[in-house]
Amino acid sequence: MTSVGPENIPVVILCGGQGTRIREASEKLPKPLIRVGTQPVLWHIMKLYGAHGFRRFILCLGYKAWDVKQYFLRYEEMMSDLTINVGRRNTEFVHLESLDDWEVSLIDTGLNTGTGGRVAKVAHLIDTDYFMLTYGDGLGDVDVSRQLQALQESDLLGTVTGIHPTSRYGELLEEDGMVTSFAEKPPSEGWVSGGFFAFRREFLSYVPSDQPDHFFEHAPVQAITHEGRLGLYPHTGFWMGMDTFREYTALNDMWERDEAPWKIW
Repeated sequence: MTSVGPENIPVVILCGGQGTRIREASEKLPKPLIRVGTQPVLWHIMKLYGAHGFRRFILCLGYKAWDVKQYFLRYEEMMSDLTINVGRRNTEFVHLESLDDWEVSLIDTGLNTGTGGRVAKVAHLIDTDYFMLTYGDGLGDVDVSRQLQALQESDLLGTVTGIHPTSRYGELLEEDGMVTSFAEKPPSEGWVSGGFFAFRREFLSYVPSDQPDHFFEHAPVQAITHEGRLGLYPHTGFWMGMDTFREYTALNDMWERDEAPWKIW
């Protein structure tokens, strides 16, 4: 096992989804490549982790895996200015800007594989005592380095960010048939999963390697929950999943106004 600094710890990102509820944004792209501003939502997630010192990424691909591979194969060219000597075969000069120092493993984990099956297919690449795990469609100003530190300082097997989601509807309070409070889309009082996980590598022993259609959020997470070894990492800052066209539009509006709370880089 290697050391446990963020720069060595793998960040597993589940990128196999089709995004069937956000077809208005793109009919042809896998969901993680749908853009917020000029870059895919996946890039924003990786930049968040990168700002906390993480640089090793394992992307679990599925739907249109080749599109994600192409994005990273052409990443340096896309992010840089170019000088090309036309007519001179194989001669090209790339003026690299300050590119991210990322190691990106692109693993095709199957079209219809469950989240647990995807994790099992990349388990051999998780070579440290800890690893991070998230989805390819959720953005937030989560302090992922502090989340890792909290896990390392505990005897837990994993932690998950807890968030207070904003209701889609206004909340009314009433007394004697009269409205006493009208709150426009208030946050809920309970916690729900924000989808940013930190795990000890031991958690992989709970994930079956021979059941590609299973979900790690079911039996594996429930097992460590029953054992009292899953911790809540509370996050009261910004969080939004890009699950619908409305959320896609909201995230893009925030980015265009330069009011994106997740942009910490």
